[in-house]
Amino acid sequence: MLQPGLGQRLELSLRCRGDTCLDGVQRREQSCCPASFVSTLSNLFPSLWPRWKNWWVRGILTLAMITFFFIIIYLGPMVLMMIVMCVQIKCFHEIITIGYNVYHSYDLPWFRTLSWYFLLCVNYFFYGETVTDYFFTLVQREEPLRILSKYHRFISFALYLTGFCMFVLSLVKKHYRLQFYMFGWTHVTLLIVVTQSHLIIHNLFEGMIWFIVPISCVICNDIMAYMFGFFFGRTPLIKLSPKKTWEGFIGGFFATVLFGLLLSYVMSGYRCFTCPVEFNNDTNSFTVDCEPSELFQLQEYNIPVVLQSVVGWKTVRMYPFQIHSIALSTFASLIGPFGGFFASGFKRAFKIKDFANTIPGHGGIMDRFDCQYLMATFVNVYIASFIRGPNPSKLIQQFLTLRPDQQLHIFNTLKLWLKSANLSL
Repeated sequence: MLQPGLGQRLELSLRCRGDTCLDGVQRREQSCCPASFVSTLSNLFPSLWPRWKNWWVRGILTLAMITFFFIIIYLGPMVLMMIVMCVQIKCFHEIITIGYNVYHSYDLPWFRTLSWYFLLCVNYFFYGETVTDYFFTLVQREEPLRILSKYHRFISFALYLTGFCMFVLSLVKKHYRLQFYMFGWTHVTLLIVVTQSHLIIHNLFEGMIWFIVPISCVICNDIMAYMFGFFFGRTPLIKLSPKKTWEGFIGGFFATVLFGLLLSYVMSGYRCFTCPVEFNNDTNSFTVDCEPSELFQLQEYNIPVVLQSVVGWKTVRMYPFQIHSIALSTFASLIGPFGGFFASGFKRAFKIKDFANTIPGHGGIMDRFDCQYLMATFVNVYIASFIRGPNPSKLIQQFLTLRPDQQLHIFNTLKLWLKSANLSL
């Protein structure tokens, strides 16, 4: 059992959202986006019912977010990675703040300091691995980077171990249980937020299409499920989210699959979307130019006999990636929402409506990305399981780092294997 008074403090600190707390006490709004912004939008539609006012407010802000999404795509992969990093930090801040509202009640030392320190350590580990994998030649060219790359995991472990020792030294008598509770809170948050954002960046390096299509499918499902539920919703879907309906869930599924097919068809024809993002050592910049793989070349498929009489076609020309997009959109619409249900259960456990008030009418950044993180893990696993094969360029990079005698041994072994396979050099 937690000490007396913690429950009341937790409830008071977490239930106070907006201008009025749930206990009726007027309090000052501490949001980075003031509630008056929502009021201003609502006042533009004074004659509408509250339900339709919310529709327009959410719609206008959704269009603004979609516009911003298109802008950062246009700016290229480097900007996308920076945005992912910023979103990760903000999501981490929103979740840690909820825990801090409890921790701050006891004025215990170092919680926020250690939380951000662990965030720095984990990001150093993950991004260090990414730099070593995708900027190998640059790393080998610069002596400081080469040393950091060689001992990267040891340095990462040493940094984490320092934070671990700091936590042990910060333990205060009579509050051990609470401190270990917050230690676990920080690590679970790191697992949910940092690991998934790292996978998003890995997906981006496989080609921008693997970044844009999954994210767009989640956005489409969110919008279409809301629209179908708004106009046709009658049957509640799950108790964790009373506003979710079966009509919205099913309508969102079919709309998302269709959207995924169309978006994949359009994007598969452009190399800037289909080519892997690679670092050009000559220009010291990212390039997305390559010969499209078979995945992004039009092929002819036979339509099942049962459907030929319905559509009137015997064959159809489409990109193989469109078939994979069906799997992506299906996951986004059927499994992805469970990330949102998980977040809803989390918020209900702490009696809060949203993680924050960053986006008027939409809550915090984490409220918008709860499904995206689950989707990122699926896409990464899907690519590793069904798409990605051995990477010749990475093999050559590793080969060049070996000693001359090791290189010669590999060369002779490969030469013998090619001769035994009747392949001439």
